[in-house]
Amino acid sequence: MPTILLAGGTGLIGARLAEMLREKGHTVRLLTRSPKGENQFGWNPAAGMLDETALQNVDFVINLAGAGIADERWTAARKREIVESRVQSARTLQEAFSRLGIRPKAYLSASAIGYYGNSGERWMTEADAPVDASFMVECCRQWEAAADKVAALGIRTVKFRIGVVLAKEGGALAEFVKPLRFGLGGYFADGQAWYSWIHLDDVCRFFTWAIENPSVEGVFNAVAPQPARNKDLVKAIAKAMHQPAIFAPGPAFLMRLALGEMSAVILNSNRVSAEKAIRAGFQFQYPDLVTALNQIF
Repeated sequence: MPTILLAGGTGLIGARLAEMLREKGHTVRLLTRSPKGENQFGWNPAAGMLDETALQNVDFVINLAGAGIADERWTAARKREIVESRVQSARTLQEAFSRLGIRPKAYLSASAIGYYGNSGERWMTEADAPVDASFMVECCRQWEAAADKVAALGIRTVKFRIGVVLAKEGGALAEFVKPLRFGLGGYFADGQAWYSWIHLDDVCRFFTWAIENPSVEGVFNAVAPQPARNKDLVKAIAKAMHQPAIFAPGPAFLMRLALGEMSAVILNSNRVSAEKAIRAGFQFQYPDLVTALNQIF
């Protein structure tokens, strides 16, 4: 069975992906700043350093590393950290591949649907250019450009533009659940923004799909085929929780006041197409919101 090196293996996606890969019988090595157990190897992307033994006889490399997008307010320093943590992790791996003459069978990188900007009602495909030049657009551009440098070494490279991940373990869903527990369903502005969501297990299955299918290459939107409007998403969550709720808007100006530039994460509308992945043979376990939320709750 293949040996897989996973950077960013402690986050929401990484922890579940490592679990699913091990269930399939793969050997999973983790790149971490503080290695503790077996199959954990040290690295420091900011300094361009990694334990080179991590790369010996490795078949696939998955890079999910990066500072949390919505963990802290977007100061100038925080924005720099968000971008650099992603670019430097890719660069550290790319330089190690070059230096050691190692060519894994594939390099799989996370990206995000933030790449498209605030695209409103428009269906966005992988071929579409961003609609604005906002911070997340620039972040995703640099993130993907760093992965392209790995591809330039002749390594099959796949970039997944990941949507809003729904998981019982946390992430965006936990933020919607908090007020709902008190009977308040909070949506943003008029609630009409499109949210291109995906169940955590389907995100992880995108990575295993790319490992198992050598023809998978380039960029894919990792989103469920049926995006939901913000207000409909909140209502669906309440229903899945069997939680009666009063639904009320959080005015956009208050969101901007409270969160500053980071309010784009919740106010932007992204109607992102999953068609390319479906045509390439990817099969969703949770294609619709009801199925996904019922499994979670």
